[in-house]
Amino acid sequence: MEIRLRGQKNISEEVAEEYEKLIRYGALREGDKLPSCRALALQLGINPNTAERGFALLEQRGLVKTIPKKGVFVCAADGSLLHEEAKRQILALKQAGLPLSELLDLAKQLYEEDPT
Repeated sequence: MEIRLRGQKNISEEVAEEYEKLIRYGALREGDKLPSCRALALQLGINPNTAERGFALLEQRGLVKTIPKKGVFVCAADGSLLHEEAKRQILALKQAGLPLSELLDLAKQLYEEDPT
């Protein structure tokens, strides 16, 4: 799974955010192995220490687990990440001024739509 840096933030933070998105949206699942710091550094053209700091940020957030001499593995449960993303989106809508009644109507409408 390849990530791309946009150059808008600290590189290690950007690495962490990109992998967090992949985990949150289910592209990476619990038990999946991330590339080695060296391999990621080569792919992105960054220092291996920067990649390692990005992985450390993911570990601090509870999204990955480093197993010595084995690698870095995704350890987050999908449900908790999904709830966190939903909370973040709902808070953004609330701050934008969307009334609760409209949010509930929209959610009901989307859940009842035929996906075909």
